[in-house]
Amino acid sequence: MTNYDQAAVWQMDRDHFIHPYSDFSRFQSEGSQIVTQARGVHVFDSTGKSYLDGIAGLWCVNIGHGRKEMADTISRQVLEMQYYNPFGHSTNVPASVLAAKLAELTPGTLDHVFFSSGGSTANDAAVRIVHFYFNQLGKPRKKKIISRIDGYHGATYVAASLTGIHATKYGFDAVAEDLIHHVSAADMYCGSRGMGEAAYCDYLVREFEDRILQLGPDNVAAFIAEPIMGAGGVLVAPDGYHRRIYEICKKYDMLYIADEVVTGFGRLGEWFASETLYGYVPDILVVAKGITSGYVPLGATILSAHVHDVISRPQCENGLFSMGFTYSGHPVACAAALTAIGITENENILSHVREVGPYLQNRAAELTKHQIVGDVRGSHLMLGVELVADWESKTGFAPAQRAGEIVFQACRDAGLIVRPIGNRVVLSPPLTVTKEDCDVIVDTLSQAIEKVTPALLREGEATSTGQGGMVRHG
Repeated sequence: MTNYDQAAVWQMDRDHFIHPYSDFSRFQSEGSQIVTQARGVHVFDSTGKSYLDGIAGLWCVNIGHGRKEMADTISRQVLEMQYYNPFGHSTNVPASVLAAKLAELTPGTLDHVFFSSGGSTANDAAVRIVHFYFNQLGKPRKKKIISRIDGYHGATYVAASLTGIHATKYGFDAVAEDLIHHVSAADMYCGSRGMGEAAYCDYLVREFEDRILQLGPDNVAAFIAEPIMGAGGVLVAPDGYHRRIYEICKKYDMLYIADEVVTGFGRLGEWFASETLYGYVPDILVVAKGITSGYVPLGATILSAHVHDVISRPQCENGLFSMGFTYSGHPVACAAALTAIGITENENILSHVREVGPYLQNRAAELTKHQIVGDVRGSHLMLGVELVADWESKTGFAPAQRAGEIVFQACRDAGLIVRPIGNRVVLSPPLTVTKEDCDVIVDTLSQAIEKVTPALLREGEATSTGQGGMVRHG
């Protein structure tokens, strides 16, 4: 939309649009920044100011903004057939072709695709399918799902319970508390307790197996994990962790659900990270975001052959697989996904990520020179920066200081969009970024951190309880 009154839109938004993760303590007075255009790796607000989109919309705009090929595909599919119901034995061309394409791209026998409209619904579907799977096998007690603290799996009711980020749960009821359990995040910075990488991996694997034994192997159905935790702070597990957890799952007849909503479709330089980077093939693979590069909502729960073989047996005479969504396999979304995948292939974007990703990580490592940066971590085009009030103890800033938000605001003022998560700042730029773009990202972030450091430390000292001043070593 190009013809609008900026003040009127701001007012309508404030009065009527309930935003995801709204800060209601400030929203009524501040309202929203109005983003009006997007091209390549940049977005533009209603004043015409340009920003480098350091978070690719929200981990999703992999091929960049404003691609004409995407607009042409979406328009063409709308005019040809925008929708027809997918229930029963009715299909459409884009959904069928996309399902086959996903089967080609995914590892192992992950060949059967259940479409939904996003990551949350795809994870909900995965849990429901897991329960149905074990019912079909005559093991109705196997229902419990193990997730991880700081893992993020969505905002629908079950997916929100799978999510292990405590701050997402204030004031909300939990569901399925008897079904969903959490083990430690694989957090090399804050969680390793001074252990080396191998010892920490041993600790996490032992904790996981102990939890299975505590709950009872006959009761535990599946484990769900992101290859690299995204919204939890870009947490990278110790070497060998995922493969060893997978082997424990097999030992106790559990399914492994890989949530690759963020990591899928090239963010780590591979179509999918599970097998190529971490040495295991999940039983169920969950994808969304990059599948369409955010142009149209779409999610998918992809099942291995052995899971599909079980759930595809009629459970009773005239029995149906009675789950689905109005928009499962939506033709416009599936057509968009096929074009996004085609662009990724034709432009060798995965190879580009394998080249530019390490460059971003190497440049970002320079941020540890700052007094309030405790850790910089990630892989390829996933990057996390940990902000600390005390470097030696790894103590973060008090919530009231809003350290990540303060850095975000300084970056935005300078023309860079990052994502604040408490004392963490995360980045996930479009996969089309250049090395020059990476320089802008790191240089701008560095300048923003330097700018806000004195005020954050002064405020921290003013509110300290006598634990000592800032200590920086190394």
